[in-house]
Amino acid sequence: MKGGIIIEIKIIGSNCSNGMKLKKEVMRAIDDIGFPISCIELNDEKSKKRYGIKNVPALVISDAIKSQGCVLTSREISKLILAATA
Repeated sequence: MKGGIIIEIKIIGSNCSNGMKLKKEVMRAIDDIGFPISCIELNDEKSKKRYGIKNVPALVISDAIKSQGCVLTSREISKLILAATA
């Protein structure tokens, strides 16, 4: 982590069943990593359009879409977060 950067994660579509599963995996990844990470849930059409999301749930890390329409494991999410800090 460089200079105290806080990573921002957005879960778009966290109110569906797979969105809830993705949120759980994101929380596990955040706990495993152990540095400050902001996690925001967005469940509105405006957010989907802003990011061009076709399938929910979607995972956005540092304003870059990392996945759509699937539930990543906490290990996969951890790798994406750590890559975003490099």
